[in-house]
Amino acid sequence: MVVVLTGVAGAGKTTVGRLLATELGWRFVEGDELHAPASVAKMARGEPLTDEDRRPWLAALRAAIADLLARGEDAVVTCSALKAAYRDELRVDPARVRFVLLAGDYALIDRRLASREGHFMPRSLLASQFAALEAPGKNEDVLTVHVTGSPEEVVETIRRRLGL
Repeated sequence: MVVVLTGVAGAGKTTVGRLLATELGWRFVEGDELHAPASVAKMARGEPLTDEDRRPWLAALRAAIADLLARGEDAVVTCSALKAAYRDELRVDPARVRFVLLAGDYALIDRRLASREGHFMPRSLLASQFAALEAPGKNEDVLTVHVTGSPEEVVETIRRRLGL
């Protein structure tokens, strides 16, 4: 199984993802590491990515997920996947790829980004992230978990609700 943690920058994808993967003994794949250098530079300049910018990144993520599934390796993968079309692109095998949207209100996420250091994604892009975020539709199998609790509480909620 591959669990894909999605959400805006600062929602806790990396923190929760590492913790979840460690608890389960699964591989952890940081989606940010699959961005093209030009895309990282663009975001670092405070410019939001376009769908065209994201196309190679989504292809790389899809290939990574397909490879994990082909090898029978369980993993937690992090990526924003803010739009339904992005999630559809990554849904290689609906029976073995589960999506979890880490959700929080703007004020909470903004506070987190204000205290984050050393990440290429600037706080100034948060508004564009929330603008691009498409809530999962009725027919889209995405578990939404609110991130108001500690990372450990969020992981426990994910584990319980996905039966892990």
